[in-house]
Amino acid sequence: MRKFLKSYQFTFLLLAAIIIGGTAGIIFGPEAAVVKPFGDLFLNLMFMIIVPLVFFSIASAIASMDGMKRLGKIMGSIFIVFFVTAIIAAVVGMIGVTLFNPLADTDVSAIKELMDEFEPEEVETEDLTLLGHLVNTFTVSDFSLLLSKGNMLQLIVFSILFGLATTMAKEHGKPMANFLASGTAVMMKMVSIIMYYAPIGLGCYFAAIIGELGPQILGGYARTFVLYLGLTVVYYFGFFTLYAFIAGGKDGVKVFWKNAAAPSVTAIATCSSAASIPANLTAVKKMGVPKDIAETIIPLGANTHKDGSVFGGVLKIVFLFVLFDKDMTSLTSILSIIGVSFLVGAVMGAIPGGGMIGEMLILSVFGFPPEVLPIIAVISTIIDAPATLLNSTGNTVCAMLVTRLVEGKNWLQRQLAVGN
Repeated sequence: MRKFLKSYQFTFLLLAAIIIGGTAGIIFGPEAAVVKPFGDLFLNLMFMIIVPLVFFSIASAIASMDGMKRLGKIMGSIFIVFFVTAIIAAVVGMIGVTLFNPLADTDVSAIKELMDEFEPEEVETEDLTLLGHLVNTFTVSDFSLLLSKGNMLQLIVFSILFGLATTMAKEHGKPMANFLASGTAVMMKMVSIIMYYAPIGLGCYFAAIIGELGPQILGGYARTFVLYLGLTVVYYFGFFTLYAFIAGGKDGVKVFWKNAAAPSVTAIATCSSAASIPANLTAVKKMGVPKDIAETIIPLGANTHKDGSVFGGVLKIVFLFVLFDKDMTSLTSILSIIGVSFLVGAVMGAIPGGGMIGEMLILSVFGFPPEVLPIIAVISTIIDAPATLLNSTGNTVCAMLVTRLVEGKNWLQRQLAVGN
């Protein structure tokens, strides 16, 4: 019990702060706005470190992959599996919010009145071709423009290229790789320091938001949580079974579910993908996954494979789209929601504090004002446990899929024959 409480203590703190803030907002109404500066302080601290944090984290991760060349086939297979499953999660999440909009039966009129004060940023656009839009989406015309939280995608592209260049420089690049690793460690420590203030900052901001909006938005959060639980059940039992079948047929389904309980319980109990690594390693080895594949994909997946976070990204984006009355029915909107949700889960999930950074990416890409960050930050807190279940346990069935690609169609039968 003590271990359980220790694992969830920060989540409990955030939930307590949100509940206290929401209660204060309901009781004091608009007067609760007096504590909003304490929330602004937290937002400013997070926005202040986002650029160096993203750069150091991504560039360092790429630069440190020099030793992975001998595992080229494994790494290629891991990339394919992680990419495909994350995209599937984004599509499933989009179908879920289309069938069950979390704000459909919520009176958002008062909310929209407040949102009018925070209109999405208007960006001057030129009459560009499709290729021109792609160029502007992934690159900037001047290096100084990368030092803005409004150009997150461009910064990610630059960080990846910088990391690759560092790796390709070999011996000459090692001092830079060490610098990037050191910078990442320092930024992680800064995030941990700032997060000590998160319960106070988010609690105060939430009090101000609820004071302005009233309790109307609370129903939206409740429906969001119910929808997320529904998606979790469908994905965990339905798609994990499908993935296991693709990996090893009927035997693959049996082997997966025979060994899935321990990593699943560990994920829920610890609420940490990193803490679940030992349980996941033990499980995939019992599933017949070769040692070199298991010891590559499980630690890597703990940081970069986040199907549960992809679901969360879809819900957060849709939440803001409804509040700002933006169209979600056009093909462009649907594809953009799926694409950004993929980035939030698969790319930003690899960054320390990636949940908050992913939320900043959502605001940046869609032009939402920074003042609404706490509104979607609450969603991260309430879906934490089921998201970890999908993020962590999904790595075990993905290990089976990677083995199928690397070892061939009959890999499981060979492993079972050896076991017998």
